[in-house]
Amino acid sequence: MLVVLHSISWMKVLVTHVEYIPLRDPLSGASLESARRIMEEAFIKPSVFRRKEALYPEYVPPSLPHRENQLRRLAEIFKPLIVNPGEASIKAVVVGGVGTGKTVTTRVFGTELRSIARRRGIDVRYVHINCHRDRTLYEVVSEIARQADVPISQRGFSPHEIFGYVHQYIDRQRSFLLIALDEFDYFVDAAGSDAVYFLMRVYDEHPELTKRINYILIMRSLSGLSKVDSATYSYVTRYIVSFEPYRSRELRDILRQRRDEAFHPGTVGDDVIGYIADLEGSDKGGSGNARAAIETLLLAGEAADSEGSQVVSVEHVRRARGYVAPDVVTISDSLQYLSLHELLVLKALIRNLRRSQAPYVTMGSVENEYRDICRLYDEKPRRHTQLYEYVVNMRRMGIVE
Repeated sequence: MLVVLHSISWMKVLVTHVEYIPLRDPLSGASLESARRIMEEAFIKPSVFRRKEALYPEYVPPSLPHRENQLRRLAEIFKPLIVNPGEASIKAVVVGGVGTGKTVTTRVFGTELRSIARRRGIDVRYVHINCHRDRTLYEVVSEIARQADVPISQRGFSPHEIFGYVHQYIDRQRSFLLIALDEFDYFVDAAGSDAVYFLMRVYDEHPELTKRINYILIMRSLSGLSKVDSATYSYVTRYIVSFEPYRSRELRDILRQRRDEAFHPGTVGDDVIGYIADLEGSDKGGSGNARAAIETLLLAGEAADSEGSQVVSVEHVRRARGYVAPDVVTISDSLQYLSLHELLVLKALIRNLRRSQAPYVTMGSVENEYRDICRLYDEKPRRHTQLYEYVVNMRRMGIVE
């Protein structure tokens, strides 16, 4: 088997995530004083940023420009949960490419639905699970139990038993669950059609039960459901909310909102905003990826700070673009969900590619390097079949091909 990084030109970006360079010697008193001086200077240095965190991927903005229709559609679909709670188990599929606002819109909807329900005396608990990280049925139901505050020791129980206990508990509490399964494509691929059937059709065998569990399935494409049987496919895709790539004018509005939150007034002009929006806008030949556009704005601001500039210029944007591409954004997001040994395998792959300067390496050479790294970190190496599964998973994530 041959293994190659998804985009070899971005190998340096990946290395920064998985390579660790230890300090060889403890700092002397003199060097400590020098380090302290350098740090103090950095802390008092002026910055174009006011609230940098408003540009981070996990940030939830106060409003969602150009996603009002999707919010309205979700409200229409889940209206029975407010008007006639428990009459039906509602499922909706949110589908769209990377950076089209699926996750943030779903989070805002889930949070607001919970608040609206509470004001009406209905206890709706919102659970958001990323299936990049939690890929198996056991991991998903365990995370549902944890986020829903279900008091259960998960050790020794099967996923079916855990899920049954979750339902018993919320039934006793007269509560309801809205479960968002983000990156659901990966769960389908990893856990299989039986796991999907179990979660989605939990009430088929017990129609008399109050329907307390509801789902939002967040996917990049409906083709991710190709593994499920036709009946389950039809059952799951009854309600679909589509998220199209952002156009240039839409990205302008999003970037202006983030600029006003993240930067000091007057540091980022509309020319910079327009330039980034035109680079990424789907109608201008870009990906329509708001996440990449916001990341570009963040890196452009950091470039301005690094040279002591009081304003962010188009030239800073050009420099930032060298570090931002849709593949890099996707891969960077994926790395945080890799297990320790998946990271060690990736480290072995990068070392092999860097040493050989070849476009690809064999699975055997990666495995040998991986075992050397395990000895270095005093970790017990996994078997060949497990390593193969790691590589298959990273291929599914778009990290290797």
